[in-house]
Amino acid sequence: MVVTRRSSQASVPTARRSGSLGNSMLTGNPPGKVDQMSATAIPPVPRLRARVGSVDILINSAGIVEPSAPLVDVDLAAWQRTFRINVEGTFLMRRAFVPGMVASGWGRVVNLASIAAKDGNPNQSAYSASKAAVVALTKSLGKEVATSGVLVNAIAPAAVESPMNAGTDPTILARSQSLTPMARM
Repeated sequence: MVVTRRSSQASVPTARRSGSLGNSMLTGNPPGKVDQMSATAIPPVPRLRARVGSVDILINSAGIVEPSAPLVDVDLAAWQRTFRINVEGTFLMRRAFVPGMVASGWGRVVNLASIAAKDGNPNQSAYSASKAAVVALTKSLGKEVATSGVLVNAIAPAAVESPMNAGTDPTILARSQSLTPMARM
């Protein structure tokens, strides 16, 4: 199992828990080298692929919510950063690991999207659009590899209480919670 996170400290608990379940672990973000295995940096992804070899299951969950602002107030750099992490990271990881799955005749790809991909969140246009792109990429790749033994799916949860949402506008979180049938985060 490979875990890459924006923070090396965030990778450690996941690595420990997975290791306690008998899985071998590689954290892509060793302490002091947080950007070494960034899923959005093109050179590290092939290095990661060379380091771990093939994988049977790829879960793309890296993502950011920001910027939380009206579309007309979002600057291009913030928009591009959201797409770089949420869409390009997913693209690069799939491009690196799906060919091995196809060659072996078996694999599973799970991409984390968001309910915002379908509904669009006010003041989160970059996030909503990037997650809609993840859904479209999932559908496209799923059709491309449909007869190869590789399945490609997306999960589209509502807002989840997590460090990623720590800086999200409380009104956005309240709106999301109000749309959740169980009314919880």
